[in-house]
Amino acid sequence: QVQLVESGGRSVQAGGSLRLSCAVTTATSSSISVGWFRQAPGKEREGVAALYTTGDVPYYDDSVKGRFTISRDNDETTVYLQMNSLKPEDTAMYYCAAKTSRDGGYYRRSFEIADFAYWGQGTQVSVSS
Repeated sequence: QVQLVESGGRSVQAGGSLRLSCAVTTATSSSISVGWFRQAPGKEREGVAALYTTGDVPYYDDSVKGRFTISRDNDETTVYLQMNSLKPEDTAMYYCAAKTSRDGGYYRRSFEIADFAYWGQGTQVSVSS
């Protein structure tokens, strides 16, 4: 019902900025929430930011607050992750994921991976010191 394709990942120096894009295609009339997650080698996947296309206030992991901003375009076909003041520890594969209002956990403002039924293939971000 929801397809996601990430882009924008590349190598950058510490202190730099990147904007990731997630192209969202949906065949459902349900409301959706889109989140950005990341997974570094040898580490568990973790959520960094998420929003509801209905316009509720986005939420962020503490590790990225003040540096990352999640947003969407007006026609809700693309969700962005603006990443500023990048650090080497931000190096990871970044994924966007979605959950719909038909899914359990839709209203839970958390990064519970099991709540997000739809995933993209990821885009690699590498930050060098």
